[in-house]
Amino acid sequence: MKVFVADADVPGLRALSKQLNTNPQDPAIYTTEVDVAEWESIERAFRYAVSAMGRIDYVFPIAGIGERRSFPNKPKSDEYVKPDMSVIDIDQIGVIYTVSLAVQHFRRLEKNRHGVKGRSACSSFREKCLNADRLTTVVAVASVCGFYIHTTIPLYTAAKHAIVGFTRSYGKILAEESITFNSVCPNKIRTSIGTAESYEKAEKAGCLVPMEKLLECFEMLLSGGEHKDLSGECLEVAPQLGIRIAPKVEFVNEESKKSAEITYERSHYLHEVVE
Repeated sequence: MKVFVADADVPGLRALSKQLNTNPQDPAIYTTEVDVAEWESIERAFRYAVSAMGRIDYVFPIAGIGERRSFPNKPKSDEYVKPDMSVIDIDQIGVIYTVSLAVQHFRRLEKNRHGVKGRSACSSFREKCLNADRLTTVVAVASVCGFYIHTTIPLYTAAKHAIVGFTRSYGKILAEESITFNSVCPNKIRTSIGTAESYEKAEKAGCLVPMEKLLECFEMLLSGGEHKDLSGECLEVAPQLGIRIAPKVEFVNEESKKSAEITYERSHYLHEVVE
């Protein structure tokens, strides 16, 4: 299995490549710099990945940043300051761009021996992926902020809500084409977004997700079995709760359900083949 990693952290990419590419004649990993807030940058990276690897079976949009001081509190100023939208650009728009590229690539593929074109997901479990009933998918990383409200990080919460909604809607329509798209939504997990102090506090409170638990969720999505047909779902990952498919808001009555059915019929053409 070959892996292609695109990231803004060029020194990190070099270190990863040095660590894993022990045979220069047969690289295990390809890397390139990318700015996920820019369509042109992501497209360039994706084209490089396709040229280097040919067929891509798994795509994992996981880039993200934390909340910024997007709404400066300066009551004595007479200026109107444009909010910093970096969180939306990276955590929301960048994910949508990446999923769009993945789906376009998957649609161009010949079906594999399982009758499947592609998956969008996040994982690196070689043997289980190779032995899975389905071999292609997209898995994004969202957050529990996609369904729980975190009041002091409004743009991050908005971005993750957007990805949850995007997954639950687009993932269902993609399933009609044998393409799967799900999102993993962890509680607090140790990354560069937070501070060491905040993670220590979360760990003591019992709400820090071990990285192994997050990887277990990816493994579950990619290893076939009972979850091989799962698409349009968001999987919550928490230290005490474990892993579960996060419940959606149910239709309050038949009127609301019928309205959604009418929308499906009216808008289905937007996803049909254009010659």
